[in-house]
Amino acid sequence: MLTPSFFEMKTRPRFLQQLKMLTPYQGLHSLLFIAASAFVLTALYNLIFQVIHWKFNAKWLAAIWIVLGGMSAYFVNSLGVTISPDQIQNMLQTDTRETFDLITPTWIMWGVAFVVLPLIVLYLIQIKPEALSQIILKKTMSSTFSLMVIASLMFVYYVDYAAIFRENRDLKGMISPQNLIASSISYYRHLSPEAHLPFIAYGQDAHLVQHIDLKHHPKLMVLVIGETARAESFTLNGYQRPTNPELSKLDMINFNQVSSCGTATAVSVPCMFSGMPRQDYDERLASHREGLLDIAKRVGYQVTWIDNNSGCKKVCDHVNTFVIPQSLQDKWCDAEGECHDEILVDALNAYVQALPKNDTHNHLIVLHQMGSHGPAYYKRSTPQYQPFKPFCQTTTIQGCSRAELINSYDNSIVYTDHVLSSIIQELKQISHYQTGFWYLSDHGESTGEHGLYLHGAPYRISPTQQTHVPMLMWFSDAWKNHQAHEMMCLNAQKSAPLSQDHLFPTLLSLLDIKSNVINPNLNIIHHCNPTKLPRT
Repeated sequence: MLTPSFFEMKTRPRFLQQLKMLTPYQGLHSLLFIAASAFVLTALYNLIFQVIHWKFNAKWLAAIWIVLGGMSAYFVNSLGVTISPDQIQNMLQTDTRETFDLITPTWIMWGVAFVVLPLIVLYLIQIKPEALSQIILKKTMSSTFSLMVIASLMFVYYVDYAAIFRENRDLKGMISPQNLIASSISYYRHLSPEAHLPFIAYGQDAHLVQHIDLKHHPKLMVLVIGETARAESFTLNGYQRPTNPELSKLDMINFNQVSSCGTATAVSVPCMFSGMPRQDYDERLASHREGLLDIAKRVGYQVTWIDNNSGCKKVCDHVNTFVIPQSLQDKWCDAEGECHDEILVDALNAYVQALPKNDTHNHLIVLHQMGSHGPAYYKRSTPQYQPFKPFCQTTTIQGCSRAELINSYDNSIVYTDHVLSSIIQELKQISHYQTGFWYLSDHGESTGEHGLYLHGAPYRISPTQQTHVPMLMWFSDAWKNHQAHEMMCLNAQKSAPLSQDHLFPTLLSLLDIKSNVINPNLNIIHHCNPTKLPRT
């Protein structure tokens, strides 16, 4: 029973805390229910181990369970992270720098306490030789006892467990190490056939609605994909702290009720460009089908992706990727290669300056921010844009006070405010093009609310901090004059319940692209006036 008891001890705090919140019981009845759940969990692990643990594999199998369980339990219990297939994907698609940010003194101490020391104890344990008949007898007795415990307690609380787990299937993501094992298997089972899938054309009927103005005054749209910014931390959305001192002075269209497609970059970014609404999103199909950028490129737009994050998640595989000059990297990046987002402002300037003087092409430029990516929030701003002090200056965020953590995160929002404002100032200087700007964060962030940190919670149980995201637009006078009615429509929808599902159809329409794949129900412009769509 040593190994199952060890796993139950590591798993118990967060899982049982969440279970307690979901039970209708109070007082002694609640404590009995939680105690029963702990016994069921221990008995269940014991039953599994009695079946798979034998003398020849007991030690190395237990060692694997200890390592997997110890590491996954850290993220569950310390950061409130639920291990799911999406989290496995998020982890595998995170770059090395972000991974190292998670290696903190707390992580090391946890590893020593719940991985290293148990492994030492396991090494010192001597397995006494026994007759096979004795081993089978003991396993049978132990398994029978576990079955009796599980059966009796499940009989008493069956209705409670059925109700709770039917509506909260993601609870299993808090039980280590099965959460890591099951989620990894699920992720790779889903991933394995992808390499053999053909790349599918999409929106082949798409065409550019040519206006006379476009021939002499082409469009240049900058789409900024934010990182880990949540709407509730923007002054523009009613936040009491001055986190948007520069954007507040600009003529912005601010949408204050926007939801993300996912709670991690690896989900939200492919989803928002795919043309599939969140409810119907198919990750496998999205990775092998043309998306928004491919359609814009087909109709004649010069499409360019400029990245200051961990890549485009296959979204930009078939369009131009701008290589940031070394001089800009020297200016904005540290020794580890991590760059402040102002590098995107300078990269945009370098890109525009390199365009032909009498360029007649339309341009769609995507800037991918590092934004407010945690847990190293203190790295996401520069000293000039850190008004909130004292702030958390470590990646061991759960060791900081709540005030310090919020200060650190809010400083990153202030810096994003400056970066976005600087991009708009760059666009204001461009007279040859009709310029537009669209900012949309990929997902939000938890900073201790409900005991949760970071992001990546299963969407069904994720708090609004992780799903309510900021979305902003700005247009030059030339663009507004060209599409005055569309501007009125957008302003009329500022407080409407929107989501990242609206990016695909609305951006294509703003770019004067018409196609049957544009869903009018998700086109913000269409919401204002169904008759005002691009005409052929």
